[in-house]
Amino acid sequence: MFTEIELKKYAQTLWWGLTTARTRPYAPGDNILLRFDAPALPLAEAVFDMLIEKGLNPVARQNMTTAMDLSFYGKGSQDQLTAVPAGDKELVGNLNGLISLIAPASLTHLQDVDPKKIGQAAVARKFMRDIMEQREQTGDFGWTLCVYPTAALAESAGLTMAEFKAQVVRACFLDHEDPPAKWTEIFAEAEKVKAWLNGLDIKSLRVTSENTDLTVTPGRDRRWLGVSGHNIPSFEIFLSPDWRGTEGVYYADQPSYRSGNYVEGVRLTFEKGIAVKTEAKVGGEFVAKQLTLDEGANRLGEFSLTDRRFSKITAFMANTLFDENFGGDQGNCHVAVGASYSDTYAGDQSTLDADKKRDLGFNDSALHWDLVSTERKTVTATLADGQELIIYKDGEFQY
Repeated sequence: MFTEIELKKYAQTLWWGLTTARTRPYAPGDNILLRFDAPALPLAEAVFDMLIEKGLNPVARQNMTTAMDLSFYGKGSQDQLTAVPAGDKELVGNLNGLISLIAPASLTHLQDVDPKKIGQAAVARKFMRDIMEQREQTGDFGWTLCVYPTAALAESAGLTMAEFKAQVVRACFLDHEDPPAKWTEIFAEAEKVKAWLNGLDIKSLRVTSENTDLTVTPGRDRRWLGVSGHNIPSFEIFLSPDWRGTEGVYYADQPSYRSGNYVEGVRLTFEKGIAVKTEAKVGGEFVAKQLTLDEGANRLGEFSLTDRRFSKITAFMANTLFDENFGGDQGNCHVAVGASYSDTYAGDQSTLDADKKRDLGFNDSALHWDLVSTERKTVTATLADGQELIIYKDGEFQY
């Protein structure tokens, strides 16, 4: 799939992402969890070798295979689904970094499994994500992830393997002599956009397109983030809004795969921050179940915009990492129902405890599901002084 040179470039790009995502530099002896799907083994080996050369301690963990997934979620009892293996909590509590390589051998193998069972397992393990988030807030942890092409991804996206790989290569700048240098350029340009947005005193945002009319409230003490190194590729500029101020209708025209289910044409209607109505052209029952996963599953955790001038992604990729960064002709807007990102808090991260999160309207959930709109859209900000300002139009930020 990839040449030795491309694999090395991909590994170097992930290192750029990991070091950019952490507020403190890495040092020899730091523990890095390398989590990967079986088809991504060639890239996992390249990343492992790079980490060894840098004096770090890679901890390699392969994700469950398709057959293991079916056995675990299909046959597992509630006790088995919610059991946490001995040592996992201690491992997560001592990690300095995480590199995740996504390479699914199937996207639909769990379609006949009750989504509640998948949700039970996720809820039981949410505490580990909380630990990583807390360590990230103190600068002790950073993470990044990427996609490795598989036949299942290409087929689901309606692309050949060559076409799918070409999208990955262009999006991650693996066709450049020095991909990390190119990412540094994108990072610098994104900094300009974030500085502009963070300099605006925005009271609310209204997104309008053919099928969307949604108002989002950024909330107090928020900051826009993006191109942080967490995702490779990543071109989005986002924040975690005050979920309580969400009103109106959001329509995701781009399909998505989640937990073995194909979903298309999701329409959510929000009232007083809650998605009171869920609809979908395909997968409506699954959508409804996902949004009842826990108390926060039907609330907004993220609002994001991608500038088409940054992103080279021009095709549906059947993977959220790429699809939420779609460039195309009109860029994209996406929202996530479920968990918010604490690092969008503009104050001292170390002071952001559970009580303050609730007070500021940061949403908490085991779910985080990105739903993407590629329709031509306009995003209008209402500023604190009542002035209205178009910040995004026809796929581009208006900075």
